[in-house]
Amino acid sequence: MQLARLVIDLGPLRAGGAFRILFAARLISLFGGGFRMVALPLQVYAMTQSSFLVASVGIVNGVASFAGTLIGGLLADRLDRRRLVLAGLGTEAAVVALFAVNTYLPPEPVLGLIYVGAAVNGVVGTIGLIAQQSVVPALVGRDRLAAAGALFALTAQLGAMAAPALGGALISAWGVGIGYVSTSVIAAVAMAAVWFLPLLRPTGDARLQPVLAAVGEGLRFVAGDAMVRPLLLLGFVQVLFATPMVLVPEFTDRVLGGDAALAGLLYTAPAAGALLASLTSGWTGRVRGGGAIVTGAVALCGVSVAALGASSSAVAAITALMLLGFGQAVEEILRYALLQAHTPDALRGRVNSAWLAQATVGGSLGATVLGLLAALAGPAAALVAGGALCVGGVAAIAAACPGLRRGGAGGG
Repeated sequence: MQLARLVIDLGPLRAGGAFRILFAARLISLFGGGFRMVALPLQVYAMTQSSFLVASVGIVNGVASFAGTLIGGLLADRLDRRRLVLAGLGTEAAVVALFAVNTYLPPEPVLGLIYVGAAVNGVVGTIGLIAQQSVVPALVGRDRLAAAGALFALTAQLGAMAAPALGGALISAWGVGIGYVSTSVIAAVAMAAVWFLPLLRPTGDARLQPVLAAVGEGLRFVAGDAMVRPLLLLGFVQVLFATPMVLVPEFTDRVLGGDAALAGLLYTAPAAGALLASLTSGWTGRVRGGGAIVTGAVALCGVSVAALGASSSAVAAITALMLLGFGQAVEEILRYALLQAHTPDALRGRVNSAWLAQATVGGSLGATVLGLLAALAGPAAALVAGGALCVGGVAAIAAACPGLRRGGAGGG
């Protein structure tokens, strides 16, 4: 295979001005979100000296985000999706501006405002994200869905790797308030970019249906489609059993005998593997049997987690986590393409909300499961068990859902 065929496909950026706008807005907003992710916990800890209260802000945001998935899909199938994306970005800009004002309130910031802002941003921001995912097929076409998914994955990885570091440097130099102001300005710039998108109304008659009927229609489609159902199940298995980052501190200390610097490398390793997968994703738009590749990629995630548990050196652990990130990126790129290709436009909002919901719930449950296993048997055994359960779950889904073996990256 020629090297050029491996390089990430930039076709969606070359072909469509509307997708370029959405891509730029997403990249800009992810950097702003990265700044906020650093500023918020630093401020709450400085105010309270309590890690529990820092975590509780994240819990509030997570619960609110889950609520956003419950209503966001229905809204994305009833309303102009462009306006929903604008609402998400506008809310981010307004909430973070409120955080900036709150920072300078005498005699000290109000903690309650932070909780309220986190909740509002969690709900509306998630609705905007669902709408954003749902508009891509209309902007790039079915044959470029995998390439668009790879570009979206790349923005997420760049944001995850670079934004917190830049945000930390900014806050260190000028303080939390300036970090919030920068985030608000970034969100406003992204909002201004999305303003130039055309109207993106969904097709179908969801606007005419009663709410419960529309929800039921979405659930029946997810449960009954031979490709969508197993794809969502695979994603749930992966986040339930193969998300080991909650055990990194204990594994670093008790198994590897490392310090915070090594833990930082372990946290970074999956993003590095995912970045490599995205940059070499040019092949994903040409494959046939994309469902089988997604199955193999999720199995690779399970094997990688088990290998991490069996690791006794830093090099082996970092390698295992890089493989995990690589597998996660491949399955995310192809699963996104297959889900969009096999879902009618009129149902894309509800299907994308189901995708986000299973990731949110599965991730929380997965952290709990691995934490309990580690308490019972230690971190290494917990990781090996989690990886084995992931591989076993993949095998069961593949055996029960032969429809996974059909369909290319674009669903063809």
